[in-house]
Amino acid sequence: MRTARRYLAREIYRSTAVVLLALVGLFIFFALIEGLDKVGTRLTLLNLFYLQFLNLPTHLYELLPIGLLIGAVLALAGLAQRNELTILRCAGVSGMKLLGALWIITIPLVLGAFVLSEFITPAAELRGSESRLALLGRADGGRLESGYWFKEFDDQGATRVINIRQLTGKGSVEGVVLYELGKGQALRNMIEANSGEFSGGALILREVTETHIDPRSTEALADARARAKPLASVSHRQTLAIHTSLTPERLIARILTPERMSIADLVDYISYLQKNHLQTDRQVIALWRKIAYPFTLLVMITIAAPIGFMQTRRGGVGPKVFAGIILGVGFFMLNQLALNAGMLGDWPPWATALVPSLLSLALALAAIAAMEHRHAVAGFIQRRHAAGAA
Repeated sequence: MRTARRYLAREIYRSTAVVLLALVGLFIFFALIEGLDKVGTRLTLLNLFYLQFLNLPTHLYELLPIGLLIGAVLALAGLAQRNELTILRCAGVSGMKLLGALWIITIPLVLGAFVLSEFITPAAELRGSESRLALLGRADGGRLESGYWFKEFDDQGATRVINIRQLTGKGSVEGVVLYELGKGQALRNMIEANSGEFSGGALILREVTETHIDPRSTEALADARARAKPLASVSHRQTLAIHTSLTPERLIARILTPERMSIADLVDYISYLQKNHLQTDRQVIALWRKIAYPFTLLVMITIAAPIGFMQTRRGGVGPKVFAGIILGVGFFMLNQLALNAGMLGDWPPWATALVPSLLSLALALAAIAAMEHRHAVAGFIQRRHAAGAA
């Protein structure tokens, strides 16, 4: 069985590599066509190729499940067409034993996907975000027209809202406005700075304008009487250090898609959001989906098994590949539907991440069991018909 498993692995790996090469190449080609209108004095054609090169790990990570499904279907259909699977079955290898061999074959891909997910893809995404900031002046996601917004609590437990107009990469920011809120969410301080950078757990602001508002300003305005002293004072500083829980990594996490972050970064960012009483549903679901990603690869190879095991008299490879593509697209759509429905319906994150995979796995195992015992099922149906006729 070890020799047969090695042969199956070689065929599946080769087919999957060809499919992934085609799919990734197709995605990059369309991305290059879409990005040509941005080429100019600031973004050269070489820069565009560099940005797309940094997107390679992300495309590979996202397309690996579908690529594995189609590649496995191609490989197994070819083996079935050459009657090599029939020889294995005649040698006493059951369908479930073949499925076990396919799961073992998938383990190296699971380990490779883990390395890709935890190290290569996040690093490429961070480098890509910094490059887009430098070349295009913006990064994808998380930005409103007014910039990026953060909320946290200072050392005294008061609320602080931070607005950053521009992230410039490597922990530097531009156009910073801090709103410090006191009791009853009343504004007590506003700090504006042209630029800043993170260093030693603090945000070092430069060219600072600080507006301090008297804590009794609300009562003073309610009295509608003129005060001897102004209710607000403005001061200017060259530099100002603000101790903050924000870090360069959390700034970048703000603009990254949660699914493209590593598990460690996601856990850190979720902790930051929970500490500051911010919504974490999207990030928690993304964390569960990343944990379930290796299981998704096992589901894909399980779905491919009954399609590839089917014997066909003529041709047969084309319809199997088409069925594999349809199932892959259907699984992707089911995942997206579960994600959106789970967020709208407030489902448990584990259910949102695992239910589509569990349903697909159950259907695939049922299909394999039906193929394995099809003669017994057919005989049982014939006996029931005969008994009914009698």
